[in-house]
Parts: sequence; structure tokens; C-alpha cells
Amino acid sequence: MPNKLTAIALGAAMSLAGCAATGRPPIPTVRQVDLARYMGAWYVIASIPTYLEKGIFNAVETYSLNPDGTVAVDFTYHKGSFDAPATTLRPRGFIAASSNAVWGVRVIWPLKSEYLIAYLNDAYTEVIVARSARDHVWIMARTPEISAREYQNLVALVAGMGYDTAKLEKVPQRWP
Repeated sequence: MPNKLTAIALGAAMSLAGCAATGRPPIPTVRQVDLARYMGAWYVIASIPTYLEKGIFNAVETYSLNPDGTVAVDFTYHKGSFDAPATTLRPRGFIAASSNAVWGVRVIWPLKSEYLIAYLNDAYTEVIVARSARDHVWIMARTPEISAREYQNLVALVAGMGYDTAKLEKVPQRWP
């Protein structure tokens, strides 16, 4: 079994490989993101996961703005079951557009993965983070559960972005 650093490097390399030009039209992002409102905890409801995210439970990404304008990310999850020990990764987000909707996220230096805020509802309670390569996508919410109807609406948006939604995996969430 590879050690944690090897797994992180492999995941980062896979993400970088996915950044190659796909010949598809770019995924549009939201017009503007209010970073202060966007910061905080987001529960991962479903994703087309990276290598590191397969088989995770209780996944949460928590964002906070650093004084230098970068975004600190705490990505916490349990691998394999709810009872597994929690793992926290601490990538850094680099805002790459004045809209605040395009980021590069660095898990391991010097590689950055594309992070596109492709959908964000007006209440800042549901978000879809996409990649132009259409290899990974994340549906996240401020709560660990959303209604089946809302989930289906978000899946339809992901499909409209050109993703194969058969690859979406729900992330089990169970909180006290």
C-alpha cells in the first residue's frame, strides 16, 4: 500500500493530466463569487472522485481566506467507513480570475488543479465545482443532506456541462 505522500502525489499527477486540452467548449463559471459568503464548510454530497476520494465518508471541505488572498482548504474525510480515522488534507486555493469563480488548487507543490465554480445558488447553500477536462466534479452543500429533488436538479446541471453522470458517486454523510 503506498504511503500518504505517494498517494497525494499520484492524485495530483492524475489531476494535472486531466488539465490537458480536451477540445470541448469551456465550462462557464458563475459571474461573481462573494468570497466572504463562500468561505466555511461545504459537505461533499456527490462527486466524480479523484483517486484519493474513492470510498470516502463524511467528506467536508472547509474554506478560509488567508491574509495573502489565497484560500486555505481543510478537506476532511474518513476512508472506507464512518468509523475509520479522519484524514485531513490541506491544499491551498489560488484565485485566478476577478470573478473569484476560477481557482487553481495546489495539493502538492508545484501542481495546481483547475477549480471552476460552475454553479452556486443565490443562498450560497449549494455549489457545483467542475473542471474543463470533465474528469472530476463535486456537488456540495452547506448541509450534509439535500432533498432527492434538489440532488436530481444538480445532477441535471452536471449533465448539461457535458459530464457522464453515471460516474457520479454519492458520498455517505452521517453526523450526530
